[in-house]
Amino acid sequence: MTNRLAALGMAFIVAMTGAGSTAAQSEAARGGGVRVLGYGWLATNDTLGDNQDRWRTGSLTVSAAFGKEWTGRAPSRPFDLWELRLQGQVIGPSDLTRYNPTDRPYAGMLSLGVHTHVVRDGVEFTLGGDLVVIGPQTGLDQRQDGLHSIFGMPRPAPAVLARQIPNTVRPTAVAEIAHSYDFGGAARIRPFAEMRAGDETLLRVGADVSFGAFGDGGLMARESVTGQRYRVVGYPDPGFSLVMGGDIAHVANSVYLPESRGHDLTPRRDRLRAGLRWQGENLWAFYGISWLGREFEAQPEGQLVGSVSLRLRF
Repeated sequence: MTNRLAALGMAFIVAMTGAGSTAAQSEAARGGGVRVLGYGWLATNDTLGDNQDRWRTGSLTVSAAFGKEWTGRAPSRPFDLWELRLQGQVIGPSDLTRYNPTDRPYAGMLSLGVHTHVVRDGVEFTLGGDLVVIGPQTGLDQRQDGLHSIFGMPRPAPAVLARQIPNTVRPTAVAEIAHSYDFGGAARIRPFAEMRAGDETLLRVGADVSFGAFGDGGLMARESVTGQRYRVVGYPDPGFSLVMGGDIAHVANSVYLPESRGHDLTPRRDRLRAGLRWQGENLWAFYGISWLGREFEAQPEGQLVGSVSLRLRF
């Protein structure tokens, strides 16, 4: 299963790197065929936040969008535009060097999914599914161990890895509905509701507020760990943009916090976030900071994680 997912991931990366080929895109557009409309990515790590290497410690999410054309907004029919999304994530206890049965177990996760974006009467819909692969079969535990060894960081103890979330595959459905309201100038608020069922089952409501050209004329995707949104299609006008947001979720279950091991979920999960994006002529950069609330009853406090993204246009 992991080899298949890795092969799909490599094909996905090849598709992304081909997104910059203007000639290929123009040829596809003239032929009326499906083409790569754009790509984007967001890396999240607590080293960029509270620098404590714990819990939701690191993730990388990359997306590529496909369709016949981009008109400045998502189409009105499902799968006229679709997004291929790949994510890798490492979740760990607060101390990698010592097994603590009251702390959350180690988990490596890889997912590959297809999502479609639709706009009807100003209402934005995102619908999709992911194949979530969890456990030692992902190889993320060994990769983290190798990286920590190279950089002289604490390595996961054998006892921690021996008790990580075991191999499993969880098909996961995700749906979001949202509507943007402009307040004149460059201010915008976007309330949303999200449902997730699979590796975690939850219902979430929240809002994002932006000042500047953040999201203007582009396709944005939401990263699952922090809720930060990243651009997949389109380039905004040059300048700075500020984005803030937050949400509250009711969580029914989570494969990453099994009740069979005595982990009691917090039924409510809170997130707060802010970010700054700079757009130049051919380069844009984003840094965001997110506060993630407690996810299980024995977790003593929330955590801060940072997110970064860069985009260079040739």
